[in-house]
Amino acid sequence: MEHAEFKYDALKTARLPERLIFGHRPLVLLLFTLATLFLAYQAYQIKPDASFAKLVPQTHPFIQKMNEHMRDLRAAGVSLKVSVAVREGDIFNDEYLATLSQISDEIFYIPGVDKNGLKSIWSPDVRWTMVTEDGFDMGSVIPPDYDGSKESLEQLRLNLNRSGIIGSMVANDFKSTIIEVPIYDTDPTTGEQLNYLEFSRNLEKLVRQSYESENISIHIIGFPKLIGDLLEGIGAIFIFAAVTLLITFVLLYVYTRDLRATFVPLFCSILAVIWQLGLLRLAGYGLNAYSILVPFLVLAIGVSHGVQVINAVALQLGDRGHRLIATRLAFRGLYIAGMTALISDGIGFITLLVIDIGVIQELGIAASIGVASIILTNLVLLPVIISYTSMSKAGVKHMKVDPNRRHKLWSLVSLCATPKVAAISLLVGLAGYGVGIWGGQKMQIGDLDSGAPELRPDSRYNLDNSFITSNYAVSSDILVVMVETPLQACGLYRNIRLIDKFDWYMENVPGVQSVISPADVVRMTATALNEGNARWETLSRRQRVIDGGLANVPRSLMNLDCSLAMVVLFLDDHKAETLERITDEVQSFQQRFGNDQIHFALAAGNAGVEAATNEEIAVAQSQILTLVYTVVAALVFLSFRSLVAVICIILPLGMTSALCQALMAQLDIGIKVATLPVVALGVGVGVDYGIYIFSRLSFYLRRGLPMREAYYLALTTTGRAVAFTGFALGIGVVTWILSPIKYQADMGMLLTFMFLWNMVGALWLLPALATFLIRPTKIPGRATGAAEPAPAEYHQPPGNAKTEG
Repeated sequence: MEHAEFKYDALKTARLPERLIFGHRPLVLLLFTLATLFLAYQAYQIKPDASFAKLVPQTHPFIQKMNEHMRDLRAAGVSLKVSVAVREGDIFNDEYLATLSQISDEIFYIPGVDKNGLKSIWSPDVRWTMVTEDGFDMGSVIPPDYDGSKESLEQLRLNLNRSGIIGSMVANDFKSTIIEVPIYDTDPTTGEQLNYLEFSRNLEKLVRQSYESENISIHIIGFPKLIGDLLEGIGAIFIFAAVTLLITFVLLYVYTRDLRATFVPLFCSILAVIWQLGLLRLAGYGLNAYSILVPFLVLAIGVSHGVQVINAVALQLGDRGHRLIATRLAFRGLYIAGMTALISDGIGFITLLVIDIGVIQELGIAASIGVASIILTNLVLLPVIISYTSMSKAGVKHMKVDPNRRHKLWSLVSLCATPKVAAISLLVGLAGYGVGIWGGQKMQIGDLDSGAPELRPDSRYNLDNSFITSNYAVSSDILVVMVETPLQACGLYRNIRLIDKFDWYMENVPGVQSVISPADVVRMTATALNEGNARWETLSRRQRVIDGGLANVPRSLMNLDCSLAMVVLFLDDHKAETLERITDEVQSFQQRFGNDQIHFALAAGNAGVEAATNEEIAVAQSQILTLVYTVVAALVFLSFRSLVAVICIILPLGMTSALCQALMAQLDIGIKVATLPVVALGVGVGVDYGIYIFSRLSFYLRRGLPMREAYYLALTTTGRAVAFTGFALGIGVVTWILSPIKYQADMGMLLTFMFLWNMVGALWLLPALATFLIRPTKIPGRATGAAEPAPAEYHQPPGNAKTEG
């Protein structure tokens, strides 16, 4: 009778969302089952998605200029290098050359290869040129009558020395050669994007596994191989997912001591991941090497909110005993705060759309869809399931708060809400801000490591990159400057002379190894036409002489109508400092010497693309920080109608962000495509802690409890769930540190730091701020739900309240 009476009272005060959900529970379960089956089928069909275009800021002037001239930029296209090396001896043996020819033919037929641009020393267009008494003599590097004999091999050696490709296509020690492989990022006939994972696997299977032997080693570098290796790392990510699930299950069981309360939130969080993947597939998206991390983040967020529901249900069961009523009251007390927290998460992730880089935008979309899924699976489905399964008496007893017994840990933590400790906490927090701001000034934009910073230094790709850069004279970091002129004007004396001046100017910029331009070819031709006399290595004022030299300029340095010339800069590295210095010098030269007849435009090549990306990230970094904090603060204000709530919840987040930047500087982790989203992810998730804590704190303050006692009760209810979720979130991503993908390891380290410190800030700094800012007559609490009844034992301060408070 008591339960029926109480149920009637609860129904009278129920709001529309509660009545709709709990008044139609079977229908809710049916709809969720059908939706899950449909979305699981869609998730099963989701595919890896990797595109060169999505990794670069398409609206940046550098990229727009590169796209404008892409047809003429053979040096700027997506390509890779395959180095075939001998461990013993040199390349001048028939066995090596036969293997090189077979590998070249094998690569030729791999889908995605631009067959017209494939080059090796076997290619007919790889030629040698020599000046003789009778004029020019030239031919293919591989002699037409090559038969593998000693004489043919000696002729090959001679031809290579004449060709000028030693150091670029042939190693300086004659122990390896390079096959240059241009790639179609998009198939020109079908319009389909290249499947980088399949392409990389074809290279491994058809080339490396088939031809590598005791004396032959194969080394492959380039954007397609890099993306393929990153996608291969997904297998390791799934291992971490399994480990994370196991650890989370154990932690949940230790927290709840109930298998039902352990399985249900984990099950609903997994459903959120399935929904996210299915909705991504329906929206036309795949999983790229960056957004593949989001499902595991969604799982961790789902578990954190699920724990809040389980915690509230357990407390209500301890008071009411009736599972449906307890679940409804738990839902009533949490859904507004939970919705506020999750909407803050989602909008925080949506702010990533302001960054004009496709993979970051898709990461933000994937995370937002995941959060929307959590709202349904963990705030709607989970309470409905729990209303049927309930919890065991042992679990409820374990989680029940005894009002007559002080919990030592939470009693100690509640000291943070006393004036003396709060004052010290604020001083420590201010010092934390100072350390973060000071240390963050050393944080850099872009990559700080050589090779492919997305992978670990000892990865196969970076070892291959190290081999090629140490055995060839040409750097793998290339920046292409596009010299625009009117039609048939790039070879005019005044223009070619300015290109030559630019060539010399850039060679003297620190960070530039060497420069190749059409002016170099014209000067070398002049030397060759004058019996190789070095004194003639200059630019003639006679246009006909220059025109003769332009006839030898390759397409990679000049287009057919002579309206575009390319100056190729080979750089020491692709660090942000190097790229910034070089692009500044190019722009300075353009401002000083450019005119309406010639324009030095940036930029193409892998280094040019990275320079554009760095500039975009440098701008986006401050935009993201400003936008995400503005949006989150606005949502908190709308929920609590209180500036005090905004200050108490946002300031601890700001300290964590500042300290995270200092940590990045200390660990030599730059702000780049992989780490920039950490700001939005960390703030979006971290705000949950503060919202839940402040919601319960204001709930008890409105009932007349003193600050410390109100905070103690907030700790014993939602606070312990916040502490648990902080550790659960941290453990959910800390396993990423072991990933073979370095940027995932970096994200794991930074997210672990932010999740844990946001939790510490909510439990330590938030009550300190509240102690001095909240006035008894102006206690905020709109987000708690006006109709929420307090548990019976909390209608008055528990015993010891006076002595402890």
